[in-house]
Amino acid sequence: MTREERFEAEALPLLRSLYGVAYRLTRNAHDAEDLVQETYLKAYRAFDRFTPGTSIRSWLFTILYRLRTDAFRKAGRSVKTQELTGEGPGVPPPQAALASGGEDLQRALDALPEVFRTAVLLRDIEDLSYQEIAEVLRVPIGTVMSRIHRGRALLRESLAERKP
Repeated sequence: MTREERFEAEALPLLRSLYGVAYRLTRNAHDAEDLVQETYLKAYRAFDRFTPGTSIRSWLFTILYRLRTDAFRKAGRSVKTQELTGEGPGVPPPQAALASGGEDLQRALDALPEVFRTAVLLRDIEDLSYQEIAEVLRVPIGTVMSRIHRGRALLRESLAERKP
């Protein structure tokens, strides 16, 4: 199997998943398309360095996230974090409430600071493991766990405020 055939067989099936994350990160269809295109271009050029048998999904998400981070640096913008006050124990919201409030959930997700949104997206939407997320974001696994916990807490808080 040629390099091109391997790339098509392994990387292209993840296009929709990568686009979904790119769209949620950029909040713009055109920027998401550009980001995914850059991701695939960079991945194709470096495909000979990809280790077969490892997670191509994690590898592609790592490239996507690093390209997004580089774009922030170039734009002179920095990612902002937010301190939580008065946070109680983490209690997951009922799944039925999440399913019925899709629009509210999307708005709440969009309002999260990027570091928390990215961690929550990679875990809860893309189902990456904590270890894979740590590798993608280049942070310790404890930081990943903390960002996911804080992101979910902010989501719960935001969704609770929207209820009548």
